[in-house]
Order: sequence, then structure tokens, then C-alpha cells
Amino acid sequence: MHPSKLNRRDTLKSLAALSAAGTLGAWSQSALAQKPLTVGIIYVGPRDDYGYNQAHAQAAAEIKKMAGVKVVEEENVPETAAVQKTMTGMIVQDGASLVIPTSYGYFDPHILALAPKYPDVRFAHCGGLWTEGKHPKNVGSFFGYIDECQYLNGVIAGHMSKSGKIGFVAAKPIPQVLRNINAFLLGARSVKPGITCSVIFTGEWSMAIKEAEATNSLADQGVDVFTMHVDGPKVVVETAAKRGKMVCGYHASQAKLAPNAYLTGAEWNWTTAYKTLIEAAQSGKPHPNFLRGGLKDGYVKMSPYGAMVTDAAKKNADATKAQMLAGTFDIFKGPIKDNKGNVVIPAGKSFKQTDIALEGMNYLVEGVIGSI
Repeated sequence: MHPSKLNRRDTLKSLAALSAAGTLGAWSQSALAQKPLTVGIIYVGPRDDYGYNQAHAQAAAEIKKMAGVKVVEEENVPETAAVQKTMTGMIVQDGASLVIPTSYGYFDPHILALAPKYPDVRFAHCGGLWTEGKHPKNVGSFFGYIDECQYLNGVIAGHMSKSGKIGFVAAKPIPQVLRNINAFLLGARSVKPGITCSVIFTGEWSMAIKEAEATNSLADQGVDVFTMHVDGPKVVVETAAKRGKMVCGYHASQAKLAPNAYLTGAEWNWTTAYKTLIEAAQSGKPHPNFLRGGLKDGYVKMSPYGAMVTDAAKKNADATKAQMLAGTFDIFKGPIKDNKGNVVIPAGKSFKQTDIALEGMNYLVEGVIGSI
């Protein structure tokens, strides 16, 4: 068991005893006199996973530099009742008044079960879909339009692929993942209209063996450029590189893992959302219930280009990125069919990134080889 997890949960009993003995009052008054904002951040995996958790840990390191902010962290917390124990410990033991549980499965039922018990604590979940009138006011959701970066990954992949086959190793077919797969393929097809993207779902956010098997299987099928949506892209990146393939990264930069294979990558910049949440809490403003942003808002960013990326590929991707920054580029613009032949976005219809319909995406576009 993780030492901090043991201490935090056992201390709940000690605090209850102190309170019963009447000795907690002086301690709590002293703590309140300093009034730092304690922020609790919870990771589903290790903080050094070269991926999703590392991207959040990088943001945590940045907010530690903010005045009046104290950060407590816990890693390797599963999407089970264990996260409720961790959140409770952060609130009761550490005095956290803003809790940021970062994994998708923490939201329902765990955050939703705990939030009513602690109405003065702000819960900010990454990726969930907060709904007015349905979810508590002290709960919020933040996320970013990283499909913009996956589209740009696709543009680069379209230029660099020689086989006309690109691949995507994905965890679970939830809307955010499907949106990234579709954006990657659409970006590649803007360069090579006939290119295909083969996808394999592993079923788990982190499962090294399945990720390696999926990567090797796709490589055997002729895929020569990979990307992914799993928590820790390390296995996919290193396996693809060993097979002599190219990679577009995800979550954080994996460039140093495979410098001769890494083309570019879609990265999170969670610091932007974290600071917005913290500033609202410090100033007493209402808890932001629904935060979203893309490239132009500083929520996401691209990895630098690898040395092997051609000038033509860079020029094309940079021009598209400039349109995204200007707010004049829509990824999901009709006509678009799904990979079963159904029209999912008719001609003349275009979705802005802020359109809530995109957060319920439940299809794979034409050209994606795979099924949900």
C-alpha cells in the first residue's frame, strides 16, 4: 500500500478522536489563520508515465509556485471506492477545499457521491460532462479540445506515411477517444484522401501487454505512423520505434523515448485550467462548472517537430494551426459519413469545438478500420 494512502486514511480516525477530546479546536484555528488554499490532486496511474498522469503532474508542479497554494497529491488510485477514501482523506486530514480527481471513471459515482457530503469543497473533474440541474453546484468539469492537436498529428502523418496506412491504439470507445481517432484520420485525409486509420481498443487505460500487442498487430498490417489514446503512451511509442515505424505522441511529449521516430505530438497544458479553478476559489467566485478550451485558449499544445518531418508537412500543419488559432477552422464539417456508410454530418453542417454535440460522439468516420 502506498505510504501516504495509509497515513491519510488512518489519520481520519485520529482526527475524530482529537475532535471528541476537544483538542482539535486550537489546531484548526491555527491552520485557518494562515488560510492557504489546499488543492488535492488525484492520479489513476504513476506521475511519471510519459502520458496523461504526467501531464497533470506537470501542471501540479506549476501551481505549487503560486502564492497561497498548497498541493497534496496521490498517485495510483483506482477508479473504485478507493478514490472516495482518498478524497475524504485530503479534505478531512489535509484541509483540501479544491479537489481535482483527474481520471474519467472518478466522476460517476464517486465524486457525485462525495460532493453532497462536503458542500463547501470544490470538486473539479477532468473530462466528465457536468450538467446544469442534474449535478451539484460544487462539482465542475474541465477538459480541452485536444482533437485539434490530433487533427494536426494527422496532417503530419498524412505527409509522412508511405504505406497509406496509419494506426491508433485506444483504450476505451468513449466520446473523447472517438473524437481523437476521427480527428486524426480527417487530418490525414486532408493530405491523402484515400489513407486509412486502423484502430485497436485495448479496453483499459493502462495495459502494457495489450498496448504492445496492438502496436505489433498494426505494424504487421502495414501501418507506418502511429498515435494513441491510452494513459501512458510509452509502450506504444517504444514498440513502434523498434519496428521502424513513426509516431505522433499524446498527452505529454514522448520525444526523448524515440527521437528518431517521434514526428510531433498532441500535448495537454493543464496549468491553464488549474489556474482558472484556483483563482476562482481564492477570490470566492463561483466554482467554474464547465471549463473548455483549445489551442487558442492555451489548454493544449503541439510537441516540436522531429528532425525527419518534411518542410511541406510543417508548412501544411502550421497553416492549419494558424486557422485554428484564429477560430476559422472546423474539424467536423459535412459531409461526413461514418465507417458503416451512414451520413453523420450532412453537407452544409459544421460543428464548432464548443458544440456540446461533439462531446457525445458515438461513431467512427469513414476511413477508420475498426468498430466500437
